[in-house]
Amino acid sequence: MGWEPSATTGSTVRLTGFGARLDALSPGGMDAEFDGEAGIFTLYVAGEPASLSEVLPLLHSLGLVVLDEHPHCLVREGAVAWVYEFRVRLEPAAPDADPGLLVEAFRAAWDGLVEVDSFNLLVARAGLSWREAALMRAYARFLKQVGLPFGPAQVVQVLERHAGTTGLLVELFVRLLDPDRASADEAAALEREARAAIEAVSGIDDDRILRAYLALVLATMRTDFFRISGSGRPASTITLKLASRSIPEVPEPRPLHEIFVHGPDVEGAHLRYSRVARGGLRWSDRAEDYRTEVLGLVRAQMVKNAIIVPAGAKGVFVAKGADGASCYRTFVSALLGVTDDLDVTTGEVVPPERVVRRDGDDPYLVVAADRGTAGLSDVANAVAEERGFWLGDAFASGGSTGYDHKTVGITARGAWESVRRHFRELGIEADRDEITVVGIGDMGGDVFGNGMLLSERIRLVAAFDHRHIFIDPDPDPERSHAERARLFALPRSSWADYDPALISAGGGVWPRTAKSVPVSRQAALALGLPAGTTASSSQELIKAILRAPVDLLWNGGIGTYVKAATESHLDVGDKGNDGVRVNAREVRARVVVEGGNLGVTPRGRIELAHAGGVVNSDAWDNSAGVDCSDHEVNIKILLNSVVASGALDRPARDALLAEMTDDVVELVLAENRAQNDLLGTARHRAVELVGVHARLIAHLESRGALARQLEALPGQDELDRRAEEGTGLTSPELATLAAHVKLMMKAELLSSEVLDEDLFAGRLLDYFPAQLRRRFPEAIAQHPLRKEILATVLTNELVDSGGISFAFRISEATGASTADVVRAYAAAYDIFDVAALLREARSAGTTLVANVLTGEVRRLMERATRWLLAQRPQPVAVAAETARYRDAVTALAPRLPGLLVGTDAAIVAGRTAAATALGADPEQAREAMTLLHRFCLLDVVDLARQLEVEPDLAARLYYGLNAHLDVDHLLSAVSALPQRDRWETQARLLLRSDIYRAVRALCADVMAQAGEDHSVEQAIAEWEDANRSRIARSRLILTEIAQVSPASVTTLSVAVRQLASMVSGTHVPLTAGGVHPAPRWTSVA
Repeated sequence: MGWEPSATTGSTVRLTGFGARLDALSPGGMDAEFDGEAGIFTLYVAGEPASLSEVLPLLHSLGLVVLDEHPHCLVREGAVAWVYEFRVRLEPAAPDADPGLLVEAFRAAWDGLVEVDSFNLLVARAGLSWREAALMRAYARFLKQVGLPFGPAQVVQVLERHAGTTGLLVELFVRLLDPDRASADEAAALEREARAAIEAVSGIDDDRILRAYLALVLATMRTDFFRISGSGRPASTITLKLASRSIPEVPEPRPLHEIFVHGPDVEGAHLRYSRVARGGLRWSDRAEDYRTEVLGLVRAQMVKNAIIVPAGAKGVFVAKGADGASCYRTFVSALLGVTDDLDVTTGEVVPPERVVRRDGDDPYLVVAADRGTAGLSDVANAVAEERGFWLGDAFASGGSTGYDHKTVGITARGAWESVRRHFRELGIEADRDEITVVGIGDMGGDVFGNGMLLSERIRLVAAFDHRHIFIDPDPDPERSHAERARLFALPRSSWADYDPALISAGGGVWPRTAKSVPVSRQAALALGLPAGTTASSSQELIKAILRAPVDLLWNGGIGTYVKAATESHLDVGDKGNDGVRVNAREVRARVVVEGGNLGVTPRGRIELAHAGGVVNSDAWDNSAGVDCSDHEVNIKILLNSVVASGALDRPARDALLAEMTDDVVELVLAENRAQNDLLGTARHRAVELVGVHARLIAHLESRGALARQLEALPGQDELDRRAEEGTGLTSPELATLAAHVKLMMKAELLSSEVLDEDLFAGRLLDYFPAQLRRRFPEAIAQHPLRKEILATVLTNELVDSGGISFAFRISEATGASTADVVRAYAAAYDIFDVAALLREARSAGTTLVANVLTGEVRRLMERATRWLLAQRPQPVAVAAETARYRDAVTALAPRLPGLLVGTDAAIVAGRTAAATALGADPEQAREAMTLLHRFCLLDVVDLARQLEVEPDLAARLYYGLNAHLDVDHLLSAVSALPQRDRWETQARLLLRSDIYRAVRALCADVMAQAGEDHSVEQAIAEWEDANRSRIARSRLILTEIAQVSPASVTTLSVAVRQLASMVSGTHVPLTAGGVHPAPRWTSVA
């Protein structure tokens, strides 16, 4: 039985040809055809009828003008189908449109594979397929996100007006990226042709748009455009991996790569600043400028990631479909669709199917939870595991088998280390003493909620989030802490759930949308409002909270609330909070800590620091979250390889991950403490090192590792002014500088060969928790990210212990590469057990005392590192040099105070007294003030080895002769020389090196002339007696020079020359490597 007209059709239907079309349709299916000559577009629908409101926009978007419409309802054996005949005509702009392309475009739009907008006109007017038109749409959406100032209608008009050039761009895309048709030669020819065509364009806007498209096509490294699904149709999304730094329209900071995903239901971008990079994926509601939203965040992410293995990355998507979780899944799947896989058993990279790779191997893609995606890590990991991606559930950190940040409280706990350090510098113990606090956030949030439970002495005076304003003018610390804990445990809590009976007099909770909020006398006093204030708008009340005269402003929320006075709200880029934002110089909180991102702008932090506020940066304060995630990912990568080998099953792996929670947390918090110690010591020496920091900033800028203006760092004129005024970099500036030093150092180590050598196996092990070090050392040694982990560990260790400018100053002084500095530093670190020295120094009394003692450890490290670079064969063999010196140095170090006599002993005594006066333990101070003299033990050990005497004897001779000749007076004069630029610094270093070289030679000279049974004192006396005339002449000149004040490089150069001239010449000089032949005598009584 065939299809027959329904009784309700009311017309005679031409059934011929309809039947076959309808028979091919499944229930709910659709088909279409277009007779261009007759001007009839026919739509076949099985099942429910189509509405004109669905169909007409699709036809109009294709450039078809609908003249009339005739519907026909057909039935067969109870089944219903509809045939719609539309009489249409093509627009004059597209008289020769291909009917087949139009039908395919209509089908794609009907099936939801493509959006219904003006880009579909390119099918009729430029002869593109619907998929090619979708590609042009995707590129246009990306250009909109990066700020190209043209709307879609204008872009379509340009592409249509220059249809030939548009066709060239599409063909170039094909020849670059189609697995079946890619051809470098043909692509090069097409590029030349396209450039010539664009050059002939007269309109400036047309030229800019077409050049932007050409740049995008050339910058496309990968795409899934040519992949067909099992159904034979392409996916609804188009994914483009772009080399962003080659696209002129992309604003700074430009990522190394970004993956742009565009489809009817979801759109987004994932920005990566290195091949090994990670950051959160956020669900944005800013469809028009979501890339701008994350661009500000990714700058902080880059700085934050300075302490972890990957560089910075950030992803963002907007859900245009109703189901956000499904859109997230689609977005994640699209990212993985253009990403390489890795065979963990062979280490072989597996490219994605039907993807041309113009950028080489790139298998590392990891993501993390962010705003809106906190509960979606398991979804992302499910996608990764379904695709067989090598990272498995290490792809998205924080899932059900990972370390949930809110449960662990890691971000808040890391930020609390900043709170502790800041208040300790102010003489307050934040865990013990009461502190008044205002905050941004609510107790249901991770960072705010966890943070406000870290001390029972917190007096939370006021807080606000996007819903409420909370004021408690005179809180009881214990009762309020208990109530906050209750709210934290209460699902989906808000400030409105706070028990009113526990709020002090004059307080309360009000909606943020309130037109007017009553202000009590108590609230006005707590917030520092003018006397007599009785009411306020909610916006002004939030401003008052931000300006409140409290101990701590704790940011645990979302949004930017403090800016510099020199910035406009437009500069900030957070329009939703324009009405409540204040200038930094208005903030009266003594300390500001940012557990959340971008609560204060970078320039706002600097203004706040100049106004006397204590602040780091958001990246510095809240880095524990990314650090924890990074440890989780790297541990999972390790354990997944163990599981793959059969040595561990998945349930045992999951149990082991849970068991290590506390160990991972401690590893993370240890780095937060180290970073705060680094920054605290840097603040202590900021004035002294302002010239060095100026040179360091210029150096980073010259290497392309820092954009001074973008990072809000001062220019050279400003730095010169600060040097003249006796000020240095502020804490947030130092934090930014330290982060970029770490980023550059990691990059330099990764590009060197030092990480390929088996020098740092112990440090690689130490990155992991103890359980893993014990059970899987072989697997750790084979970790796929072994080099990246080592680069991170070494960078953190060197910068945290040596200081921000340590490596730069060593390189500047010696010309050594970063890799060579790291080798020498690592040897010095191990020889002198610097880890133990730093632990003692940092735990000493007040932060001021700790800063002073830490400075002494750093002086020892710097001198020892330079000595190893100057005196030992290069590159420094870390293990061999450590073995050569460590035991003797360890044995001699405790005896050093007794070896120092004369001026040396007097100087140590004076500095010890000064440290003791600051509050240091006398014995600890005395040990710290002798540290600088320890590096000379390297000379002592060489003398003992080469002269075949006991190290103790060599030490007594070295320090005895040093005191006899008053060498320390000369060294002090050198230390007093200015170091305003690189060359003054270099002159100081060379003079000091020449002095130590002369002392070594003089020691050898004394030994060469001493009698066999003489004591050290007798040997020195005999040597002086034998060389009396020459030594007397030198002493006379040295005495005259000592009376010149102030000393200069010229006078001290003469003095050093005179010191060296005391050598008799009867001994054989030390070689550059410190080698000396055996002496006539081998022991001294």
